[in-house]
Amino acid sequence: MKLGKVEFCRFLQILALFLCLSGMNQAELTRSRSKPYFQSGRTRTKRSWVWNQFFVLEEYMGTDPLYVGKLHSDVDKGDGSIKYILSGEGASSIFIIDENTGDIHATKRLDREEQAYYTLRAQALDRLTNKPVEPESEFVIKIQDINDNEPKFLDGPYTAGVPEMSPVGTSVVQVTATDADDPTYGNSARVVYSILQGQPYFSVEPKTGVIKTALPNMDREAKDQYLLVIQAKDMVGQNGGLSGTTSVTVTLTDVNDNPPRFPRRSYQYNVPESLPVTSVVARIKAADADVGPNAEMEYKIVDGDGLGVFKISVDKETQEGIITIQKELDFEAKTSYTLRIEAANMHVDPRFLSLGPFSDMTTVKIIVEDVDEPPVFTSRLYSMVVSEAAKVGTIIGTVAAHDPDASNSPVRYSIDRNTDLERYFNIDANSGVITTAKSLDRETNAVHNITVLAMESQNPAQIGRGYVAITILDINDNAPEFAMEYETTVCENAQPGQVIQKISAVDKDDPPNGHQFYFSLTAEAANNHNFTLQDNKDNTATVLTKRNGFRRQEQSVFYLPIFIVDSGSPSLSSTNTLTIRVCDCDADGVAQTCNAEAYILPAGLSTGALIAILACVLTLLVLVLLIVTMRRRKKEPLIFDEERDIRENIVRYDDEGGGEEDTEAFDMAALRNLNIMRDTKTRRDVTPEIQFLSRPTFKSIPDNVIFREFIWERLKEADVDPCAPPYDSLQTYAFEGNGSVAESLSSLDSISSNSDQNYDYLSDWGPRFKRLADMYGTGPDCLYS
Repeated sequence: MKLGKVEFCRFLQILALFLCLSGMNQAELTRSRSKPYFQSGRTRTKRSWVWNQFFVLEEYMGTDPLYVGKLHSDVDKGDGSIKYILSGEGASSIFIIDENTGDIHATKRLDREEQAYYTLRAQALDRLTNKPVEPESEFVIKIQDINDNEPKFLDGPYTAGVPEMSPVGTSVVQVTATDADDPTYGNSARVVYSILQGQPYFSVEPKTGVIKTALPNMDREAKDQYLLVIQAKDMVGQNGGLSGTTSVTVTLTDVNDNPPRFPRRSYQYNVPESLPVTSVVARIKAADADVGPNAEMEYKIVDGDGLGVFKISVDKETQEGIITIQKELDFEAKTSYTLRIEAANMHVDPRFLSLGPFSDMTTVKIIVEDVDEPPVFTSRLYSMVVSEAAKVGTIIGTVAAHDPDASNSPVRYSIDRNTDLERYFNIDANSGVITTAKSLDRETNAVHNITVLAMESQNPAQIGRGYVAITILDINDNAPEFAMEYETTVCENAQPGQVIQKISAVDKDDPPNGHQFYFSLTAEAANNHNFTLQDNKDNTATVLTKRNGFRRQEQSVFYLPIFIVDSGSPSLSSTNTLTIRVCDCDADGVAQTCNAEAYILPAGLSTGALIAILACVLTLLVLVLLIVTMRRRKKEPLIFDEERDIRENIVRYDDEGGGEEDTEAFDMAALRNLNIMRDTKTRRDVTPEIQFLSRPTFKSIPDNVIFREFIWERLKEADVDPCAPPYDSLQTYAFEGNGSVAESLSSLDSISSNSDQNYDYLSDWGPRFKRLADMYGTGPDCLYS
């Protein structure tokens, strides 16, 4: 009768439990036949129990506690006088003991993979005295393993690679599975490997887990990756064993087993003849199924009529062959080229030479297309010469250009006026003859670089450019002159024969043999009694004095005409005047003053000093003018409108005053009405000497008397007014204008009218009017002395 997997597992568990119980029964404590005795004094009973190892089956699934074993002592008479105690690992929590019978049970499900054994201690005690009747003894409870853990691949999933075309049996990778069950007991941890997916390409060794190739000539180009499923099963692969799986990804790595091959036997490309040198003509590529270094190849031109015209190189990224131009193409010279090109692998594997040569050949034909080209000059640069004395229309030279195309169209010439802005030259449109159009001057421009344009008659858009350099030949057409503007001086105390100036000359011409100048005095100056000229024969001359005793008062400047002749053919000459100033010199002969007017100025004053003095005088005049203008403005009388009141209060004092009260100098209402009555106020800062209790009324009194008395009253009131400013303040009462009760106080009117008005009353107005009293009064002036 065949058992199912579940029934077989239960059968094994029951069998293991039976074996365990048999072992435990044998391990029970047996009674000793020796007579036990109790301890008395120094004597004790002989030990009467022996311990063995207990076994407990793991993963017990029952509902009742699992019986482990039994403890028993010979001292125990079965009357309940002996008590058994259990201690150590798992005591009371996992293992319990019946203190009367000594039976041990496991109360929890045990897992050998968590803990394989437990160490406990047992003791038998007298129940009444609680003293041990047997020595404490240690024993071990070992957990019996069952096959409850499947194999596991701790390092999975796996990836591996193997070269393509590998022989059968080539090792790929090793996989390893682990089983947590006890490897020393039974077959629970004995694993065997098998392949579930990946056949027939790969196989695995059952015991070692090494994966190997199973088929020859596996081609990466056909399939480059495989997925394998490997199984590990315990119980040596028998029925009822547990299993685990993992995946292995195997990639076939490339080898150079594919030679390069051109897709076509021949190629053809059309190229215009105007394509610049180094331009790319074509790209060709030989197909290679390999990748990486195995697909790297090189190209070369092995034959053909374009070996020197074209070159081929490889593009490292795409492995293409790039054909470029090495020389200019000319349709009129050659219309086509044929190239024989070879492509070969750079890294050849000798194992696969039998697959064929790892190179290939193809033919490339390049057709040159005709392009309408611009005219071409016979020379890249034309050099011409012409004398600067050449007349207008003189022929300088000829340029020539032709159409390089097969049509050979006629060419017309012209000058690019951007290179000849002054239009010095002309060119014949048909013949290319260049002539002068203006007079030339070498000193203005010694070389003319012009551009000549050549255009096809049939297609004016095709323009060729030629370059012409025209050199102007020199003639002697410029007279010599002084090399610079000389500032020559002679001292008043100069001696005869003294050198006062060395001169030289320049000439704009450029003679082939260099310049040679001759110096002399003009005929009218040759017999002067003041100066002479000496030619040094080295293109320089020296001016010397002929007498002494030069005086600025008599003549401060001398003009010496000098005649200069060059060595040209024909020679040219010019007269240049040298200005010589008479100067007052110091003892060393250094000029101090060279103008006769300097005698009227103090010695030592220079032009800069005179300018500074003039600037200071001008500044002073401006300041005086500003002061006069400001004073005039102050003297102008104030004009008051009748509708507007103006008050001026000047307060100056050395100590602190009364703050805002200082601004209350007087009441403007009093000035508007002279008859106003004011109450007497007590001054706050001083004690008044006189108290004014009342004010007299002003009725029909003369105006000047009214105003005088009003001012006097106001002064007295200010002395005792507690609201007035401090005693050291200055109060100014100014009231003029049309309709004033006091009328005008000006004395100008009185003087101009010769009136006999008496101003003696000004002396009564106090110190403030002392100056007016002294000027216009008639009485004694000792009142305020």
